[in-house]
Amino acid sequence: MKRFSRALVIAASSATVLAGCSASPTNPSAASPDDSSQVTGSITVYNAQHEELTQAWADAFTADTGVEVVLRNGSDSELANQIVQEGSASPADVFLTENSPGVSLVDQNNLLAPVDQSTLDVVPAQYRAGSGNWTGIAARSTVLVYNPSLISEADLPVSLMDLQDPKWQGKWAASPGGADFQAIVSAVVATEGADAAATWLTGMKTNATAIQGNSNVMKAVNAGQIPMGVIYHYYWYIDQAGTAENSGNTKLHYFGNEDPGAFVSVSGGGVLASSRNAPAAQAFLAYVVSKAGQDVLRTGSSFEYTVASDVAANAALPPLAGLGAPTIDPSTLNGPEVVDLMTSAGLL
Repeated sequence: MKRFSRALVIAASSATVLAGCSASPTNPSAASPDDSSQVTGSITVYNAQHEELTQAWADAFTADTGVEVVLRNGSDSELANQIVQEGSASPADVFLTENSPGVSLVDQNNLLAPVDQSTLDVVPAQYRAGSGNWTGIAARSTVLVYNPSLISEADLPVSLMDLQDPKWQGKWAASPGGADFQAIVSAVVATEGADAAATWLTGMKTNATAIQGNSNVMKAVNAGQIPMGVIYHYYWYIDQAGTAENSGNTKLHYFGNEDPGAFVSVSGGGVLASSRNAPAAQAFLAYVVSKAGQDVLRTGSSFEYTVASDVAANAALPPLAGLGAPTIDPSTLNGPEVVDLMTSAGLL
């Protein structure tokens, strides 16, 4: 694997310089592409992904290349807004997110460099930005977690949009303050339109119980405090792989049928245009989506979906291709618009 990774590093370094991004005025100290010693030193990754997963990626990359990876962990919105505020003075070389609106915000502010084409080529188009400035690194599916002792599968709502109906008042929960749920709302906007999303959020304000954190939503459903909750799939699978103490009384329902409730959120990764070590930053992102990097995801404990290098997901998960997710360009999901809509509905 070491030989493969070093070849990948050299290719990424060359492509970065040839694309002109590391030779820009914001990064005048970039080394020339024929100097193999350029992939050295360290990079800083602003990380909103699972800390354990990104640490595993970083450790493997460092072991193969000798490049030190410094992680600064935070939430999607926190780190995205920090990068925007820092602008070209940001110390970040790479930005990794849990959901795409955060990395899209940074891209919309013209702070990302083009991702090397060889990196983009191993990620299907539906899991990366049309701009070519960031790529998907993992994915997670929206699900309805429910307690069969409180509601039968036959009685579950047909669509996520049904949850605005008064019949579901007091019968479902979500975590509106988190980036996960806000990404789900962005899918409602993308598939149904802003007006329909606003109406749905008004219904949610009346009907749903707000609980901080997806894990706590699942715990409440498991404890019989509420029949249903909207979360991402991996919270349930992580708990099931352990003691199942917070999910043992629950099941998952997948809406399918290209419903907004079948939304698959893409975790994004991009290289900052202002990176002081662009060759190594591009190489790190290339490693994350390589077979070796996606194997780290597949065999790890995060239970997120792989999206690149034709690496199959963890065998415990239903196949991603069979979830019936709506087709949404992840780079079009508008985080600030969603925050405004949810604030107007009184959810934030």
